[in-house]
Amino acid sequence: MNIDTLLQQYFPSKGHICIEMFDDRNIQLVYRRLVEVLIHQPEVETTLLQAMSYCFYEVLDNVLIHSGKTVGIVITNYAKEEHLIQILVADDGMGIQASLAQNSAYSGISEPQALMYCIKDKVSDGKGMGFGLYSTSRLINTAGHKLIIRSGDYSLSANGDMTVTQSEHWQGTIVYFELRSNMDINPASVVNHRTDPAEEFNELFLDDSNELDKLW
Repeated sequence: MNIDTLLQQYFPSKGHICIEMFDDRNIQLVYRRLVEVLIHQPEVETTLLQAMSYCFYEVLDNVLIHSGKTVGIVITNYAKEEHLIQILVADDGMGIQASLAQNSAYSGISEPQALMYCIKDKVSDGKGMGFGLYSTSRLINTAGHKLIIRSGDYSLSANGDMTVTQSEHWQGTIVYFELRSNMDINPASVVNHRTDPAEEFNELFLDDSNELDKLW
């Protein structure tokens, strides 16, 4: 993977960028470390973090489950003045079309169709629930600036409207999204009330009730 290309295309203003490689041995550590950076930013809404952390882990886990690769990369940036969180997760695996084609229901789809399907509910290659990118797209519709998913020769942009255009080839998948960090939202609505991301977040990151009180 060409990290310099990713930085130039998605993080042109630089800032306090964090770059991490992850695999099945350190995914939990990388995930927690990056979320905890945001927890200690008082300007970041807790409800936004509760929803974001759920979707963020799902996108990380997608690499290890669906890409056919054992390693991915995550790049994050928090721009305090702009109230902006940037997250990019990338791999150089088989790509979304080839992954979905493992499910006979999607065996004949094109690359553009695969990108349009991947953010729909319950669309999967059969190895998962098909909920991670769907919930991430709901998060973007609620509190986001931008969602870009690139795979092969095409790129999907979604924020309310959804468009798929031809783009520079990427071997694998890139998921990039921007969030408004000062948005107070309902985390349960992001996941369509199928789980409780607020409770999961609080148990994982705020096991001390005094720490939770400090965020309100």
